Amino acid sequence: MWTSSALPYLALGLAAVSGTIAQSYNDIPDIQAYGQHFFYTNNGSQFYLKGVAYQENYNPNGSANNDANTKYTDPLADASKCSRDIPFMKKIFTNVIRVYAIDPTQNHDDCMEQLASNDIYVIADLGEPGTSIDSNNPEWNVALYTRYTAVVDSLSKYKNVIGFFAGNEVVSAQNQTSAAAFVKAAVRDTKAYIKQMNYRKTLGVGYATADVPSRNELAHYFACEPVDGASTSIDFWGYNVYSWCGDSNYEKSSYGERVDFFKDYPVPVFFAEYGCVDGVEGDPPNRPFTEVAVLYGNMTSVFSGGIVYEWFIAENGYGLVDIKDNTVSPYPDFTSLSSQLAKVTPSSTASSAYKPSNSAPACPTVGGTTWAAVASPLPPAVNPQLCDCEVKNLGCTVDSDNQDAYADVFDFICGENQDYCSGIAHNATSGTYGALGGCSPKQQLAWVANQYYQGSSNKQSACDFSGLAKTQSPTTSAGCEALLSAAGTNGLGTVPSPTGQQGTAAASSSSKAAAAGTMAAPGFFNYGKAFFAAYVITALVSGVGMFVL
Repeated sequence: MWTSSALPYLALGLAAVSGTIAQSYNDIPDIQAYGQHFFYTNNGSQFYLKGVAYQENYNPNGSANNDANTKYTDPLADASKCSRDIPFMKKIFTNVIRVYAIDPTQNHDDCMEQLASNDIYVIADLGEPGTSIDSNNPEWNVALYTRYTAVVDSLSKYKNVIGFFAGNEVVSAQNQTSAAAFVKAAVRDTKAYIKQMNYRKTLGVGYATADVPSRNELAHYFACEPVDGASTSIDFWGYNVYSWCGDSNYEKSSYGERVDFFKDYPVPVFFAEYGCVDGVEGDPPNRPFTEVAVLYGNMTSVFSGGIVYEWFIAENGYGLVDIKDNTVSPYPDFTSLSSQLAKVTPSSTASSAYKPSNSAPACPTVGGTTWAAVASPLPPAVNPQLCDCEVKNLGCTVDSDNQDAYADVFDFICGENQDYCSGIAHNATSGTYGALGGCSPKQQLAWVANQYYQGSSNKQSACDFSGLAKTQSPTTSAGCEALLSAAGTNGLGTVPSPTGQQGTAAASSSSKAAAAGTMAAPGFFNYGKAFFAAYVITALVSGVGMFVL
């Protein structure tokens, strides 16, 4: 085994493919998605991902995405760990890492500089444990938008950032396909934010899917563009694939089926995770990585490489290295991966000789048990200023932060008259959305309480709810009039897109220590008396663990 004590911390940036020696994250050539491939912007040569998932103490699984008791370690904030690991990454020909959660309040200059000097790029997931789109109670709201834009603000200056994942395995079961609408809205708003802030045009936004029964519908849904002039489609598609286990083959692994399906796809496709351990001998499993020859061989006309899961050893048996006392000890599958990658010579296409011909696919239609998200309309844009304006303009507002008591009040008001709650609706199957559906639970409750208050002739007794609410004198702050008018008095109007920097100023530290908690707003898809009967408020407190985004 190689150990870090035997390997000097040298900058290994030879840039064999790009043809340059990268000095920093300011002058490394950025990577651009163009048609079905990635290209270096400096010379137009094709870029294939040879990557590794790089996140300590993390398991990207959606079952615990809102676990308030977990924390995470920002993999790009500790320069000493980066200098320890990067020389070993170069032993497996790494040119990209995937990070699942970064703390936007931390400084990442040192790690990003080290990565750039070694010609290593980054694809970053936008969410974090506790702040992610919930598969079973999906929303696109202020807390998520603030988190996403904060990550974009934090990483946008680094030219070795290829882009971001707006979601990871959000849809992992057949009854969760409606959640795709909220992720697609996140893609739309993140792309709009990058454009509005005049960040690099080459920064892309994609989605990483699990290998689930609805994978084909998901791929079409995220790539389709149902409204002319809109920009809601992904810029690249990540596929978490674990079907090649041990010494499998092209047919048995269904790799051939995936190539056939994606051959007409309009954006780059790559394995966002791969490297199955099932049935592989060893402790930890000694993966032979025989799929590498195929992935970088006869699949390169369609796929742009892949990212091995994962760097750090985990309880699930995945992991290329063991780290003890700050010493890196590669496992046998590290050597296997290095050997396999050393032998590949993927064919290359120059961007000047490539003319994209694939068009956006048709959007899947809602029907039966296979698909439950309409492609248009999507959830409205999230506008934090609108939410603040609405609350200040109400005659009845919520005065309590006792969020455990919110559910009963929602249930009562919406059961009394469903119209009171139409302004906070978010039904992805029918495409019915209220303008306030992206606000915080407290703001949403204030809205429906005021609707009830107005429907009760503004009686003082109609604005109490056991002390949760109180009356106030409505005010209209500067800049609010147009927003309030657009949303409408019934909350069924439009939501103007926010302007100005959104994420950085509002971001709070989210790694190692819990951030101030936000709560999941009421998720509902049906109206009526039982509307909020099963409404469970989930704390969105930052931490690490298994999460979707």
